[in-house]
Amino acid sequence: MSSRKLPSFDELPKFHNFSGCAWDVWGKDDELGTVNLLTEDVVKIATEEIKLGKTICLNWPVNFPEKPFYTRQTPIIHSWRKSDTINDDSISINTQSGSQWDGLKHYGIAQHKVFYNNTPSESLYRGHISIPDPGKLDPKLMKLGIHNWSQHGICGRGVFLDLVGYYTSDGLPLPYDPWTTHGIPLKDIQDCAKKQGVEFRQGDILLLRMGFIQRFSSATPEERLFFHGKPETFAGIEQTEDMKRFLWNNHFAAVASDQPALERVPPPQGIPQLHQTILGLFGMPIGEFFDLEALSKFCSETGRYTFFFSSWPLNVLGGVASPPNAAAYF
Repeated sequence: MSSRKLPSFDELPKFHNFSGCAWDVWGKDDELGTVNLLTEDVVKIATEEIKLGKTICLNWPVNFPEKPFYTRQTPIIHSWRKSDTINDDSISINTQSGSQWDGLKHYGIAQHKVFYNNTPSESLYRGHISIPDPGKLDPKLMKLGIHNWSQHGICGRGVFLDLVGYYTSDGLPLPYDPWTTHGIPLKDIQDCAKKQGVEFRQGDILLLRMGFIQRFSSATPEERLFFHGKPETFAGIEQTEDMKRFLWNNHFAAVASDQPALERVPPPQGIPQLHQTILGLFGMPIGEFFDLEALSKFCSETGRYTFFFSSWPLNVLGGVASPPNAAAYF
């Protein structure tokens, strides 16, 4: 859907011991990464997916999970009465406690202490952000901020692969527990796409349902309490060179799932996290905790697994991450 020919994964240079460095694809000053693929033409063509006027929310309520993982803060939502007929409320969240996009300043190349486009870790601003004058913006504060995606929008053709539906279509139970360490192999993702009749296009936004939110919603309070009391273990896509090759060579604009980390947690011993490649080298947004349950039901009923996708992250200057504010349109 775009006339520009991009290099294949194997044509990308290495960055030290990491294959697939895409920093030269959009230039040394780029802060959009693969969101660059969402051109006006790509978005315009993607709107042809809207035929019924059906809309589906893809965001888990901000309230969940009440006890976030990775020691992140609990969402605090407070309302109060200002007068008999006026109410206000306030919301305080860690932007990565629930449904989220990981931004480009969230995760870098740990061994080499750099982020996307070779941005040194020590050059990124940390601390309280105060901007009293909108006419005076500090470039250091703004570098790789989530506002870049907020002001562009993450909108285009969404492609949904229902791996839970794929695995259980013959009445069999899901062959893994989404709350335990399990790698989803690339072959299963490709077979799922084939079974659903999905063919990828450059600039697609890939959504993968692996079962976390379904599992969380059906769990007992005791199961949730036990789960939060142990080290994080999650199912997710496997950390292989072929998986990286798949994500890059299909030129997805973004990838998201219903799991807390998209990838298997923890990875096999000695294998780097895929976050380092996807965010740090590709510049590709990673979505986590997307609520894909209603989407799964509608896609199964209609046999449609592509749609118009829109997401407008919070326009926080210099922000690290954001709730996605995402929806599917059929």
